[in-house]
Amino acid sequence: MELTWYGQSCFKIKDKNISIITDPYGEIGLDLPKISADIVTISHGHFDHNAKEKIEGEPFIINSPGEYEVKGVFIDGIGSEHDKKKGEIFGANTIFVFHLEDLVVCHLGDLGEKLDSQKLDQIGNVDVLLVPVGGKFTLDVESIVNVINEIEPKIVIPMHYKIEGLNIELDDVAKFKEAIGAEATEVEGALKLQKKDLPEEGMLVHILKP
Repeated sequence: MELTWYGQSCFKIKDKNISIITDPYGEIGLDLPKISADIVTISHGHFDHNAKEKIEGEPFIINSPGEYEVKGVFIDGIGSEHDKKKGEIFGANTIFVFHLEDLVVCHLGDLGEKLDSQKLDQIGNVDVLLVPVGGKFTLDVESIVNVINEIEPKIVIPMHYKIEGLNIELDDVAKFKEAIGAEATEVEGALKLQKKDLPEEGMLVHILKP
């Protein structure tokens, strides 16, 4: 499996059979390259997450909770909230869990609430967790670290934080690196992973550069 981060919450998740784009963004100061995909997932309807028209080809669009199978990839969409007031401020959010090759990847979207036991059960065992760490519009750093510890992924990849060019006010990744309590490794370009690359114990943090 290969993971590429384009900034904000937009990733390309690719294996030998399929290509998935998560949360393509609109005009946020970053340049989204021309990319095609078999599947596009949209965690919620805000402009920095739902620019599906920018993705080339004829992708299958998933923008709501449910169970999906596309080209042999199983995807669980789990309903959640974008804020601590049951969506009254920012609306709903969908967590996506991708089962592909022999790895499980979870994209938390703009998670704004703590997860109850039912949602944690729905998420299940996760190998790679894509997690928003910039605060402001999502859980604060301390709360998101608690969520990570509850999910217990093998690998954590932060997203949705301040980077050069982004015109949305978010915290940078430094605060998260300090709070997570695990050494972070910076990765240039795409991150290539196989099951054998997962740690037997503990958790790895990889910081991808767009």
